[in-house]
Amino acid sequence: MTILAVEKDKRSLTKLSKVLSTLRPEAELICLESTPAALAAARNKEIDVAFLEVDMVGMSGMLLGQYLKEIYPSVNLIFLTKDRADAFEAMAIRASGCVLMPVSEKSVETELSELRNSMEQKGRSRVFAQTFGNFEFFVDGLPLAFKYTRTKEILAILINNRGAQTTNGEIIASLWEDDGDPEKKMSYLSNLRQDLQNTLTRLQLKDIILKQRGSLAIAANRIECDLYEWLDKKKQSKYQYMGDYMNQYSWAEFVHAELDEISYAMDED
Repeated sequence: MTILAVEKDKRSLTKLSKVLSTLRPEAELICLESTPAALAAARNKEIDVAFLEVDMVGMSGMLLGQYLKEIYPSVNLIFLTKDRADAFEAMAIRASGCVLMPVSEKSVETELSELRNSMEQKGRSRVFAQTFGNFEFFVDGLPLAFKYTRTKEILAILINNRGAQTTNGEIIASLWEDDGDPEKKMSYLSNLRQDLQNTLTRLQLKDIILKQRGSLAIAANRIECDLYEWLDKKKQSKYQYMGDYMNQYSWAEFVHAELDEISYAMDED
């Protein structure tokens, strides 16, 4: 668990740090006195729980909390305030809790023991990509539907590439296999990418796609996938390759052959 603590007063921050260290000695603590520094730190390290003073200089704790939610939708925000009215604003952005200052060990423990997004839930991926047999993409146990059929195929391509950045040209080559007007294809691809982004953003899952200029990749460590687990654990995996892989896509035949070779080698061991 990684806990971010942000207070402008150094003495108060030191007190909160000691309380957190006592209550959760196994946690990694990041304690900072400014919201810009906290936001910069959060971009480099996933935050599970954030204790944020509301009345900060410059960027408020509330605004910082909104930014953290955009980066990590399941982060638990706990606001520190001297004004009970701030609790209503905290509720509006689905915070985990609110603590009146000065903090006490009891009040902090209460919030840590009743987190909105538990660590147990956080450890389970909301997303499951099925590649053995026909490709399917499940979110919270249900197949994900897109505006365009081809959008789902883009996800299949990214998952097939196992986290490698895939250029627009490579996506187009897989989707259309050099059939049709290149300019129209690029325009259509823009619509597909927008559909992908809109759908995942609506479900607070936009962080599973890593975007660079002109390319996309799947964040392989943020999803559960039968292919990835089987390649990692082989015979110990709960998913087993039985000779079928993304059956509805012709471009998957090359990886299909690779998986056959791996499967044969496993049988000989």
